[in-house]
Amino acid sequence: MNHHPAHRKTTLAIAIAACGVVAAGAVGLMQLSRHTPEKAHKPGSMLLAPMIGVIDSCVLLQDGVVAQGTHDTLDTCKGPKGSAAALVESTLSELQPRRSTLGPYQLGYTLPVPLLQLFRPAADGWAIDNDTVGRLVRTVRDTERPLILYLFSTHFATDAPLEKALSLDPTNLAQTRDGPLTPGRYYDSVINNWTFANTQTELTSRRVQATQALLKEICRLPAQDIGKIKGVTLLGELHHLFPDFEAGMGFNTPYRATDYSPPSVAGFRQFLQREFASIGQLNRVLGANYASFDEVLPPSRDIRTEPLQRFTEHIDSFAQGSLPIAGWAYMKQSEGSTTPAWVHVYRNGVFVGKTLVNQGRQDVLAAKPEFGDANTGWRLDMDFRHLRTGLYRIDVFLEQKPGQLTPLGTRSIALMDRLQSAPQALPQNPLPAATPADASLQAHIDMPTDQSAYYYNPLVPLWHAFRQKQVVDYLEFFDGVVNQSCLASIPHYTHQIIPFTNPSWDANKYAIQASLRPMGSIRLGVSLYGDATYGKTFSQWYGKTAHNGYGVTEFHPLKAMDPSAVQRMLGQHAAQGAEFLSFFLEPRWQGKRVPRNHNLFSLDPSNTQFGSDRLYQSMQKSMAASQP
Repeated sequence: MNHHPAHRKTTLAIAIAACGVVAAGAVGLMQLSRHTPEKAHKPGSMLLAPMIGVIDSCVLLQDGVVAQGTHDTLDTCKGPKGSAAALVESTLSELQPRRSTLGPYQLGYTLPVPLLQLFRPAADGWAIDNDTVGRLVRTVRDTERPLILYLFSTHFATDAPLEKALSLDPTNLAQTRDGPLTPGRYYDSVINNWTFANTQTELTSRRVQATQALLKEICRLPAQDIGKIKGVTLLGELHHLFPDFEAGMGFNTPYRATDYSPPSVAGFRQFLQREFASIGQLNRVLGANYASFDEVLPPSRDIRTEPLQRFTEHIDSFAQGSLPIAGWAYMKQSEGSTTPAWVHVYRNGVFVGKTLVNQGRQDVLAAKPEFGDANTGWRLDMDFRHLRTGLYRIDVFLEQKPGQLTPLGTRSIALMDRLQSAPQALPQNPLPAATPADASLQAHIDMPTDQSAYYYNPLVPLWHAFRQKQVVDYLEFFDGVVNQSCLASIPHYTHQIIPFTNPSWDANKYAIQASLRPMGSIRLGVSLYGDATYGKTFSQWYGKTAHNGYGVTEFHPLKAMDPSAVQRMLGQHAAQGAEFLSFFLEPRWQGKRVPRNHNLFSLDPSNTQFGSDRLYQSMQKSMAASQP
């Protein structure tokens, strides 16, 4: 594993190979002092820090009561000494009784703090709800266990009254080319499409105000209580947004990603001016004729369906010069077989590359439950920036046994020039020998679609590099807020998704890639689902990075596992550098689940979704088995 000094200030360095430029300088929106964070744990150790649903069931009291819960739970939550400590301990004690020796993993918890819920209406606007802050701080004080403090404020709504007021101000909202994004939905959750392109918004000032109010009170605790906090996670998922958040993350919808607000457009121009010595240099890279940087607009139109004033206005999911070739394949394995299946891709008869069939496709499993396995997906990204324009034939083969190829299908595509000239046929090489498909083989090529056309716009990778920088800048800004408190030297983590583990997602819509690279004093925190929890996808990616540790901010295998498999999975993460691992738990009181709007992904004996009940039991048994 490569090591990266935690204190070293790094810069965003995104190579734009086709342009011959480097987008450098992930500098925060304000210059902030750097701190060297303590290592969260000894090498090889790992804190299990489940995120328990105590906020809506205990912490957020209204006139001394919560909407749901038992009478006993309310007694421990309310009053001047009330906190969620008893509910936390009750829940964890069912998963693993409190003992002096806890085996290889400490069992603590993650305390989520919904920042925008820390306000109440006041005569002059909004004021900090000191009662809610007090219950959170007393939870830290009164719970003996170590914890991860999760400063939570994302696009997922928390039903805070302040959220509704903030959403009425368009300066708080991210914008597509069509204007501010209105609230959306993700299954049963409301999505607030907040902007982070600009820190000079009421949204950001309220996040800062809530964080400072909470940390001020935490820092008044005795040192031994502050010492229970083993890490701070920053904000939660922070990435760019798009309409129809539930279904719009793929490649087959009109391209409407953020952020095209005036501050973001101005920032993009400043970004280009820093990267290019003159407008002439930019024009040479782009093949454009801008008179000044002030003329440059972010790409926002589709050449296939809309008129363009300049070719550099074009954008879609492929305009950065990469084409995903992806699909799924399933063939019943013979008993005892462990040979991985590979997909081979050929372009005009020339081998492009191969990729494993091992990525999660929950949609395929839902349609084909008889497969019994979601990891049927595959994807290979083909760089077409330097290919000549013309007609190409893409052939896809499955290699289930070494050297034996089975054809999965063919797609015809065109790589177009900026004048949309008629593409010409190109020479074809003979394809490799192949055998007919076995009757048990089921497969589909999702991308590319047949008879599809693709355009490379060299301005698009620069736009995506800038959007990635916006994510990093905002995280660094917020990290600076925490650094002004007594928690400056405690490790700080991101709380990011990893889109590359889902073959049907367009990672550039999220523009999250730069925040997954080393960010100086901010440590990597990632949410892992499916194969990323137990397979090789995440491990292989992580092994190629310069990170020297990470936190798992959310975790669910999306399938039932026996205790030995759970032990192996936890051991794998501990061995490769995980410093904490968080998963959702439902609060339990006196052996019963507390009534609330239960989380679909909670490990709980009453939750049958995604094998969560069996996972809870396996976690329980594996932890008991690890104790002397």
